[in-house]
Amino acid sequence: MIGKGLDEFNVLKAGLNDRRPLSVIVRDPHSNEVLGGIVGRTSLGLAFLDLFYLPDALRGAGLGTQMLQAFEDEACQRGCRSAVLYTISFQAPGFYEKNGWVSFGEISSAPGINRVFMSKKLAPH
Repeated sequence: MIGKGLDEFNVLKAGLNDRRPLSVIVRDPHSNEVLGGIVGRTSLGLAFLDLFYLPDALRGAGLGTQMLQAFEDEACQRGCRSAVLYTISFQAPGFYEKNGWVSFGEISSAPGINRVFMSKKLAPH
């Protein structure tokens, strides 16, 4: 009911409702088991990256950057001009900065732990 009501409001005010999930999944090539991925969505010209996980054994070889690029490319294909996310200070702010994301704020959530909010302008390739 909440999602449906919001969709109807968006159509009334913006003339469209284009909210859709956007995921990038990494699977084991032999077992097809899901090993990691990105979960997010697109809506009204903005991509939201909600969750990003890649096991330690798969980090450091460029796979994470490829996954992030795939997410951004699909968002561009859907007409998004920007993307937003938050990461936690001990997670991956440096990874996102290396990939062109910019911090626009931090909120302390516990002693020594901050949520780092980031955005990126998306450009079609």
